[in-house]
Amino acid sequence: MRMLRGWMSLRLAYLFVPILLLLLFGAALTALLPPAEDRVSVGVLGVLRRATSDRDNPAPNNHVDGTDDDEERFTIIIQTYNRTDILLKLLNHYQAVPHLQRIIIVWNNVGEQTPQKLWNSVGPHPVPVIFKEQSTNRMRNRLQPFPEIDTDAVLMLDDDTLVSVPDISFAFSVWKQFPDQIVGFVPRKHVTTAGVYSYGSFELQDPEIGGGDRYSMVLIGAAFFHRRYLQLFQDQPQAVHALVDETQNCDDIAMNFAVALYLGQQSRPSSSSRSKSGSNRPSGVFVKPVDLRNLEKDASSGYLGMWHRPEHLLQRSYCLNKLAQIYGSMPLWFSNLMLCQFGFPSYANHKSRG
Repeated sequence: MRMLRGWMSLRLAYLFVPILLLLLFGAALTALLPPAEDRVSVGVLGVLRRATSDRDNPAPNNHVDGTDDDEERFTIIIQTYNRTDILLKLLNHYQAVPHLQRIIIVWNNVGEQTPQKLWNSVGPHPVPVIFKEQSTNRMRNRLQPFPEIDTDAVLMLDDDTLVSVPDISFAFSVWKQFPDQIVGFVPRKHVTTAGVYSYGSFELQDPEIGGGDRYSMVLIGAAFFHRRYLQLFQDQPQAVHALVDETQNCDDIAMNFAVALYLGQQSRPSSSSRSKSGSNRPSGVFVKPVDLRNLEKDASSGYLGMWHRPEHLLQRSYCLNKLAQIYGSMPLWFSNLMLCQFGFPSYANHKSRG
């Protein structure tokens, strides 16, 4: 009997030792892996970054005024007018966004009290919210370089737009690959007819039926961009600011013009001829959203956005021509690059990249 027990103990020992070795080996392999966040970034975007040529790298001095932490966080800017109930819903939603430093609300309800006390009363909140009261209701109020912005990345959002947390996180990871361009969810284009520009939408097309579409602008009502572009907009000709104030429109088109001109200056080739892949970079990169909603109908005020105005599209076309006249040229370049969380890079459903 004693021999039987000894034999069983020896057998268990032989079984236990291989299992222990396997566990130790697995633990050693796990320790060698990078953190989960790093593993995500090493995926397709990592390949995309390595495939980007040196001349398409961010413009010089992108992060001279920032720290490593600045590069890993971002600031949301929302300009609002007559939509307090929707705003509070959006503030609650965006509290769950990772890497968010703070939210700045550009309060265009001149003379009206902000809901700051109401918001604070239902706190505490993980992400601080700052209300910036404005003395005039102007569209370009949101494009100020507010001193509270201490991150390189800015996510600008309209006050009736709800973007899902996964979409925001993905777009932020894309922006970190293209920090000198506008990275956003709403592309648009300009159309040229006999030397006259008109404003057009961007349509995805079935690759088996349609030939695809291109865009030349990414609207800033749902987009990431570098905070330096806020000051860049302030430095634009006074005629640009006057145009935006005159129409109460087109600040997003003007921003695309300013960024396109800036990129052209930063990547201008040494020779007189323009490089096809060097200086002709578009102002923006389109990220196809999975869940982006318009909450305009939920506003108790019944206030409708500018795009409902019958003159809206005419104003946009007017702005395109006026801006081209102010700058002396059309700096916008077309792109068909579309990045998506599922199956990317895609070229806007084109059959080819041509």
